[in-house]
This record gives sequence, structure tokens and C-alpha cells, in this order.
Amino acid sequence: MTTGSQDVFRQTGWAGLRARLFHLYFVLRRPMTLGVRALVQDKATNSVFLIRHTYVPGWQLPGGGVEVGETLAEALARELAEEGNIALNAPPVLRSVHFNRRSSRRDHVGLYLIEHFNQTAPKLPDHEIAEAGFFPLDRLPEGTTPATLRRIAEIFGGEPASPYW
Repeated sequence: MTTGSQDVFRQTGWAGLRARLFHLYFVLRRPMTLGVRALVQDKATNSVFLIRHTYVPGWQLPGGGVEVGETLAEALARELAEEGNIALNAPPVLRSVHFNRRSSRRDHVGLYLIEHFNQTAPKLPDHEIAEAGFFPLDRLPEGTTPATLRRIAEIFGGEPASPYW
């Protein structure tokens, strides 16, 4: 669909204003946050990429919040570049969506499996990331978060995906 043909569906006048006002009302009344996480798998070494932040405990999957005007895929690519120097070589595969009730009553996280990527350089510590690296699935670091262990079990162990993060 081209941009011009999308204009056919754009409301104008009072109907358009009313639609925008309803949208604003729902944004203010029911704000929701959205995040992405990546399970980056190196098949050759049967390992996954994990990070340890400077501001929260535990080893976890890379990811973060989706910014206004950003798609989930764009947020995922940005977060992987920032947190791991990882560039996608193929479209990411959405594996599950979870309600992160521990974060807030309105937070949801999309989990993507990444199998086709390049790491442009090892991730060195910075103000946000204390440590990062690939870990064999049978030797995950001590302190791997329970949510990270659950996602790994769901993807690689055949466990059913929980609706909760």
C-alpha cells in the first residue's frame, strides 16, 4: 500500500479530531509501556548472549523500551547495538509476548529469537552494561535472573510460554 492510498483511510474534519481526542484520552487514561528482549543464540557454540547491568542485579537478556514512533524491530536492533554491538543479519523472530506485572500494571515485553547476527566487537563495560558475553546453555552464569531462565526454558526446553515475564 502506498502512502497516497493510506490517505483514503485518514479521517479529517470533526471525525478526525474526535478520533484524535479519543486516542489522547485513552493514552492518558490507560498508558501502557512496551519493551523488547532478545534471545541471541550462537548455534555453533550452543550459547546465548547475556548482559549484566550496572543498576540492577543479575544476568539477563538484552533489550529495553520501545520509544515513541519506533517499531518493535527498530527498538530491538537499537538495543542490541547499544548493549552488545550486535547487528541483525535477518529479520528477528517474535516468539512470545509477556505481561511484565513486576515492572508495572501496564508493561508488556516482546521476546525475539535471534539466530542470524554479527557481533561487530566484544561489548566492553560502560555506564549501563557492567558485563556482557555469550554463555553455553549448560553453563549459564550464576545470578542469571529467573525470568531469563524461564525464557530460555520456553525456547530451548519446550516449556510452554508463560503470559507473564
